[in-house]
Amino acid sequence: MTRLAPSATLVRRALGGHASVGLLVGALLYLIALSGSVIVIHDRWQRWEQPGIAETQALSPVAVQAAMTAMLAREAAAGKPRTTHLYVRIPTPALPRAVVTTDNGAAYVDGRGRIVGREAHSWTEFVIGLHEYLHLPATWGLMLVGALGVAMASLVVTGVLAHPRIVRDAFCLRTRQDPQIARADWHNRLGVWTLPFALALALTGAFIGLGGVGFGVLARAYTGGDLEKAYAPIFGHEPAADPAAAPLADAAAAIRAVHARVPDAVPTYVIVHDPGTRGSHVQVIATHPRRLIYGETYAFDAAGGWRGPVGLADGPLGRQAAASTYNLHFGNYAGLPVEIAYMLGGLALCVVTATGTSLWLGKRRRRGLGSTRMEAAWTVIVWGSPLLLVLTAWLRGAAGPDAPLVAAFWTALALALAAAAARPGWIAAARLRSATFASLVATGIGHLVLLRPAAGGVIAIDLALIAGGATVLLATRRGRPRAAPVTPAD
Repeated sequence: MTRLAPSATLVRRALGGHASVGLLVGALLYLIALSGSVIVIHDRWQRWEQPGIAETQALSPVAVQAAMTAMLAREAAAGKPRTTHLYVRIPTPALPRAVVTTDNGAAYVDGRGRIVGREAHSWTEFVIGLHEYLHLPATWGLMLVGALGVAMASLVVTGVLAHPRIVRDAFCLRTRQDPQIARADWHNRLGVWTLPFALALALTGAFIGLGGVGFGVLARAYTGGDLEKAYAPIFGHEPAADPAAAPLADAAAAIRAVHARVPDAVPTYVIVHDPGTRGSHVQVIATHPRRLIYGETYAFDAAGGWRGPVGLADGPLGRQAAASTYNLHFGNYAGLPVEIAYMLGGLALCVVTATGTSLWLGKRRRRGLGSTRMEAAWTVIVWGSPLLLVLTAWLRGAAGPDAPLVAAFWTALALALAAAAARPGWIAAARLRSATFASLVATGIGHLVLLRPAAGGVIAIDLALIAGGATVLLATRRGRPRAAPVTPAD
C-alpha cells in the first residue's frame, strides 16, 4: 500500500493558516482588552464627550415623575412610536447628570425634570460596543467575546504552568537588555502581577458573554423560547401585560417607598414598563453600600404600591453571584480608585497580549517560518487600533454624534492591514507609537481649548491625556536600549 504524504507546499500553507488564526485570536483579545481599559470610566467619558450639558447632583421623586411626563409628551408631539419602557437614570458622582430614555431615544434633564439636551455620546457607545460584542450582531458578538474569555482564562493558566520560575522571578525585569529579553520579561512579570485580575476578568467576561447563549438554550428547552421566563428565577417575573389605556405610573411614590423601607439603598435607575397602560408597573434599581451586586431591584405596581425586592441582595447565593458578575468585570464599585486600578490592569493585559504575540512571531522568524506581513499586521493592531480609537473621537467631534464611527474604524483598520500585507516595509512601530501618544496630547489640548469644559472631572481627563501622552513620548525618545550580553529568556 502506498503511503500518501502531504506535499511541502500544503504543509507550509497549513502552518500559515494555523498562524493566521492564532494572530486573529490575539488581535481580538487585544482589541477587547484595549477597549475594556477605556470603558472602565465610561460614565466619565460620557461627560467628556458632551461637556456642555447642565449637571445636577440629585433628582427628587417629583423631578423623576416630571422627567418621564415631559419625555412622553415630547415624543407624542413628534409623532414617535409608543414606547414600551421608560427609564430614568439618577445622577451619580461619576455621572452627575439625569437621563430619561425610551425606545426612541434619550435626553438629559435638569434637577427639576426639564429636558435640557439630547443624550448623544456616540463615541462612548462605540467603544462599549467594541468591547462587549466587537460590533457584531449582539447575540453572535456576545458569544464570540464569551468564547474569547474562555480562551484568555486558559492562556493565563497554561502561561503560569509553562513557566515554573515565573513567581520566583516576579521582580526580575531586564528592560535595557536585548529587546527580545525585555519583551519576554515584561510579558512574564506583568502576567504574574495581573494574574488574579486577568482570571477574574476572563471568567466573568465568559459568564456574561456566554450566559445569554445558555439562557437561550434553556428558554427553547423549557419555556417555549420565552427569554423573560428563563431569566425570571434570577431577575424576577414580569406581571401579565394589559394594553388598556391608563395614566402614567406613579414612579415618585415608588422612589419614596424605597427611601422609607430601605434607607441605606441608593436608587440609581427607575423603570416604568408599558407606560400609559393598565398593565404598567415600576421597578427601582438601588445600590447597596459595601456590596458587589450592581443593585437590588424593587418592584411596585402602577400606583407605587410595594411588591417587594427580587432578591439580588439577600436571595439565593447563585442569584447574588449573578448580580455581582457585572461590577466585578467592569470595576463599577468603590469609586474612582478602583476604576483607575482596573484601567491600569487592563493596560497591563494589553501589554501581556502584545508582547506574547510578538514573542511568538519572533520564535517563528528564528525557525525560518516568519512572515514580515504577519509582523507588520501585528504592529498595525498594537499601535494602529489605539490611534484609530483616538481618531474616531476626533471624527465624532468634527462630524457630530451621528458620524459613522463603526464603519470608519473597521474600514481604516482593514485598509491598514491591507497595506501591511502589500507593503510590510511601510509599517514602522516607532512611528505608529509616536503618532498614538502624540494624538493623545493633541486630543487633550484640543478638547480644553475648543470645548472649554467647566467640570473638574472633565478637565482632569484632558490633563491626564496630555500628561500621559507627553510622558510616554519623552520616555521612548530617551529610553533607547543599550547593547548588552544576551541571556536566555524564561
